[in-house]
Formats: sequence, structure tokens, C-alpha cells
Amino acid sequence: MRTADKHRKIIQAAIHVFAKKGFFNARISDIAKAAKVADGTIYLYFNNKYDILISLFEEEIGNLIEQVTGALQTITDPRKKLEIFALHHLGLVEENRELAEVLQVEIRQSNIFQNGYRNQKFAEYLDIIFAIIQEGQEQGLFRTDVNLNLMKRIYFGALDESSRLWIQSAE
Repeated sequence: MRTADKHRKIIQAAIHVFAKKGFFNARISDIAKAAKVADGTIYLYFNNKYDILISLFEEEIGNLIEQVTGALQTITDPRKKLEIFALHHLGLVEENRELAEVLQVEIRQSNIFQNGYRNQKFAEYLDIIFAIIQEGQEQGLFRTDVNLNLMKRIYFGALDESSRLWIQSAE
């Protein structure tokens, strides 16, 4: 099996294990078993559970960024762009419940983002919203007397809360 395939297999197994057992209760051996690799193989790709969680987050948000930017390429109306952004964000939650649970619950409980981790992929994701709102302002569609950094977080926050509520209601 190619290195990239094994790496992806471990990430997919980690999503399943973290969603099922929770990040803190999951063990490297659980992930290895789910990925059908030896425990030691995990350490060829990742330093520890936190490293797996960070890699998982960055890769999945990276995939979402690619999907969203691809879908927005031909759209010129910023209002439609915000709608498409929301549909992709919420679609991820609906289509992959385990991943959504890891992104919504387990990552937050792990405190990785409070321990000095620079979350570049998430910033890139929020910057898509920033650019859409800015474009809407330039086209005269959105108010210009609002703080763009605040607005991108408000928009994301609404999507995030909707996602969280959906996950909780499905439990």
C-alpha cells in the first residue's frame, strides 16, 4: 500500500474511532485496529493522538476549502456565494456524521487550538467568507459600515451553531 493511502486510511480510522469513543477515550491501538495496521505503523505517520487530530482537521478543512472554492468559481453574485458556502458547510455535516462530530465536538474538547496551535487552514476557510462579503460590499449589495472580520465570524458562527444543534439532535 502506498504511503499516501496508508496515511488516509489512518485518518479515516481516526475519524471513526474519535466519533465512536471520543478523543480522550480513544487509544492509538484502537485507531490502528480500525485502520488494520500495526500500532507502530501509526507512529511512522503521526507523533501522537493530538497530531492525528490536527492532521485530520487540516486535511478535512482543506478538502472543504477545495470544494467550496471550486463551487464558487463561476458564481458572480456574492449573495449566491454565501448560500453555496452554507450549503457546502452544512452538507459536510449531513453527509458525514462521524466527521462532523469530530469537527464539532472532539476537536473543541481536546483544547488543541488553545495550546499554541496556529490554525492556518481554519483561517483560510474564514477568509473565503471575508472575501465574499467584501465583494458584496464592493458591488453595493452589502452594507459597508460593518467590520468584515466580525461579519465573517458571525456568519461562520451561525453555520457552526446550526451544525452543532443538528449533531446534538441526531444523537
